[in-house]
Amino acid sequence: MSPDNSFEETPGSGRALTLAMLAFGVCFIGWSLLGPLGTTIQDKLHLTDTQLAITVAIPVVLGSLMRVPLGVLTDRYGGRRVFTAVMAFTPLPLIGLALFNDSWAAVLVCGFLLGFAGASFAVGIPFVNRWYPPARQGFALGLYGIGMGGTVVSALLAPRLTKATSLATTFWVAASLVAVAAVAFWLLARDAPGARPVATRSMFAPLAVFKTSPRAWALTLFYFLAFGGFVSMFLYLPKLLHAVNHLSKTDAGSRAAGFALLAVAARPIGGWLSDRIRAQTVLAISFSGTLIFAVMLAGTYKHMVPLTIACLLMAVCLGLGTGATFKLVPQWFPDQVGAVAGGVGAAGGLGGFFPPLLMAIVKSQTGSYALGFVLMGAVAVIALIVLAVMSRDGAPTRPTPVEARSGLVAR
Repeated sequence: MSPDNSFEETPGSGRALTLAMLAFGVCFIGWSLLGPLGTTIQDKLHLTDTQLAITVAIPVVLGSLMRVPLGVLTDRYGGRRVFTAVMAFTPLPLIGLALFNDSWAAVLVCGFLLGFAGASFAVGIPFVNRWYPPARQGFALGLYGIGMGGTVVSALLAPRLTKATSLATTFWVAASLVAVAAVAFWLLARDAPGARPVATRSMFAPLAVFKTSPRAWALTLFYFLAFGGFVSMFLYLPKLLHAVNHLSKTDAGSRAAGFALLAVAARPIGGWLSDRIRAQTVLAISFSGTLIFAVMLAGTYKHMVPLTIACLLMAVCLGLGTGATFKLVPQWFPDQVGAVAGGVGAAGGLGGFFPPLLMAIVKSQTGSYALGFVLMGAVAVIALIVLAVMSRDGAPTRPTPVEARSGLVAR
């Protein structure tokens, strides 16, 4: 009887995962800086709430668009090269923000280019995935997602460092950190042994899967809600807490960091649970919780205690959803992980771009944020419906470890 290779890890996988997680975290420190520093920039440049929403969301635009080509490039050239290239570029817009943060136009341009750092997520997914067997991919990709904790570091340290020194100093420190990480990753990281997918004439040929598979589009919706919800809440929470609940900028940043920390911690748990039970089950729990707490926020966001409870529990739900979604990517599309991960990651990025703008518009038109939270709950309802439809799809999927050992196949 031949051994079951679905549980055997490739030697060196732990090192590759650790390096990818750290690289992703450093990229996210730079990528998310405009969120916790948004109110400081607003006061310095005398921005309206809508202009602030555009400012904090602008890095998400390029971060979303570039996830697709970077995922495909990683399939073709390997994560070591592509990840290093992304980190080598990222210090440039950070230096621009350090030098020209007294101009809103310059902040927007540099913030847009900072999106490359956010696109790094789509590089690490195929890079890590190739190091691990199917039965361990959910947990491994969930651990990789802990790199989202870069947002926690930004929220905790950026406002304090800026208060103690200056806005420019914070961006200089971030630029230096990313540059050091780029050198370290190039020197220490290695791509997984084994052949990569055969390169096609067109870089975007692998994306043809989105023309033929409803499941690919379902994954984009799931990540639009799970990761997009996390990013949008993290970016806009400091503004909400400062303007509505009258917290100081530092305190608001710390509470946003708590939100991010719970979401980050829940991500590997979502992947781990998906390795043992159906990822669809984890997603159903995630989306149901998101719906409940979005409705709760719509009615109670002006009051600190219910707002805190709802935000923290929603963070857990969104974190579980991000981990479970990327368990399904290699499970449903084992030969197109980079391309599908890029498309799904792009959807998640866009999910973080539009809600802050929508919240600002809703507030300006209605005088309240309630409708924005209601709309978030509506997206959760749609995601639950699509999940139910996709779960009835009879296409084969890889078994969980429990099912593999018992001889059962997941359906």
